[in-house]
Amino acid sequence: MTKAESSREKGKDGTPLPAADRLPEIIRILKREYPDPKPFLHFRTPLEMLVATILSAQCTDKRVNLVTPGLFKKYPDARAYAEAGPGVLENDIRSTGFFRNKARNIRGAARKILDDFGGEVPATMDELLTLPGVARKTANIVLSNAFHKNEGIAVDVHVGRVSRRLGLSGHEDPVKIERDLLRLVPRKHWGDFNFWVVSHGRAVCRARKPDCGACPLRPGCPFPSSPRPR
Repeated sequence: MTKAESSREKGKDGTPLPAADRLPEIIRILKREYPDPKPFLHFRTPLEMLVATILSAQCTDKRVNLVTPGLFKKYPDARAYAEAGPGVLENDIRSTGFFRNKARNIRGAARKILDDFGGEVPATMDELLTLPGVARKTANIVLSNAFHKNEGIAVDVHVGRVSRRLGLSGHEDPVKIERDLLRLVPRKHWGDFNFWVVSHGRAVCRARKPDCGACPLRPGCPFPSSPRPR
């Protein structure tokens, strides 16, 4: 970060500005550092995005992307998932972890999609939240990536951690963190904000060993003065 950027991030006494005042500069810097927003999970259809996102819980995107090519070929539509034997689907997704719960949610969501939505993944937040295994994070990811609709900001562990360190939210609850972010982040950036912050959380603002010395956001970040990482 340049001296000019640093001065825009701090008040006259050298302390970080309030979150609302720092947010435009945070967005500008993140947009510069991570200029090519794109989905972390590979997919071609809304159903594939939904399934991949369910699988990504407590699993790396890299692992999910290794599993899904064969899975999507074997299960081309909601009916295929709904009619799959639970043991068969569990075995197909075993390497993603928590495979019993994930298989149950995928099959349940597929049945709901068939029964209530004509076999097509619904394209609204309220409807997505009726599907088994779908909370706001999953719904936001599906809406943003598969339908290019931004009804919120997906909050995962990276978004939660970075938001707290930057002073954008003081909460642990993802729903409350999202509420804080929606008040601060302009709607036009809701979809890209998850990509920017997740990318930054993985590359620089890591959970155990954040690289604060290399962070372009450091001059305006309250975290370096905190006693320990969160």
